[in-house]
Amino acid sequence: MSSRHGSIIALLLFAALSFPAHGEEDMLRVYMDHARVLKLDRPVSKVIIGNAEVADATVADPQTIVLTGRNFGTTNLVLLDADGNAIVDERILVSIDEGNTVRVFKATERTVLSCSPNCETHAKAATSSTN
Repeated sequence: MSSRHGSIIALLLFAALSFPAHGEEDMLRVYMDHARVLKLDRPVSKVIIGNAEVADATVADPQTIVLTGRNFGTTNLVLLDADGNAIVDERILVSIDEGNTVRVFKATERTVLSCSPNCETHAKAATSSTN
C-alpha cells in the first residue's frame, strides 16, 4: 500500500470517529416529564406527533410549540403551516436526565431511579445472564 493510500484511509477513519453516529445528531431531544419550547419563524396550523405515548406537542401561540416527553423512545414531530407546507419535520428522542439517576443492580434485575429531588423508580428491567 502506498503512503498516499494509507493517508487517505487514516483521514477517513479519523472523520468516521470524529462525528456522532448518523441519526443521533439530527434529533430533537427532550427529557421524560420535561418540556422544551420550540420557537417558529411562521405560524403553525397543524401539529402531528407520530406516537403520542412518547411525546406531546401543545400550541402555546401560533409561533410557539411546547414539546413534552412522555415515555422513553423515539417518534417524530411534523408542523404544517396554513398552506400545508412543513415548517418542521424532525425525529424526537425522549430519554431520562442521566445526571439525576441512580442504577441499582440486584442479581439479574436492574432498576433505574430518578432522583430529583426524591428518588422514584424510572425503569425496571431484567438483565441477561450467562450460564
